[in-house]
Amino acid sequence: MTADDARTNPEPLTKQDFEALAQFRFGIRRYLRFSEETVRDHGLAPQQYVLLLALKGFPDRDWATVRELADRLQLRHHSVVELVDRVQKQGLVERATHPEDGRAVRVLLTADGEALLGRLSALHRDELRRMEVVLRLPRWHDTVDDAAADPLRP
Repeated sequence: MTADDARTNPEPLTKQDFEALAQFRFGIRRYLRFSEETVRDHGLAPQQYVLLLALKGFPDRDWATVRELADRLQLRHHSVVELVDRVQKQGLVERATHPEDGRAVRVLLTADGEALLGRLSALHRDELRRMEVVLRLPRWHDTVDDAAADPLRP
């Protein structure tokens, strides 16, 4: 079966697969609800927290361009510009001219942004530790013999 065939004609799921998928989806939603409530309690919208996290977690440097952030957040460029504008007004990020390309703008966390992100991310880490079992990737039961082949699989 080719990759295209697998996308248009996937293998059927077992009852155990549905249960595992539903449990995983429940865990994701529970975590997202925790995240949304936590960041709102700290004065941010969920997308604002995700922007700060994307900046701090950007590979190999402490800044990103709006284009890079749009890619990371899977948002349109103009939506990220508006998002950056809002968090900049809160004093959590700043814009700076790119030293090698005067047309490009770098977005960086401020000290206040770093501090708030640190507090929020520690809360998120602790919640993920509590939810570790719920957020495990599902184990698929593609065939009846899967359970017999691996007795440690649920």
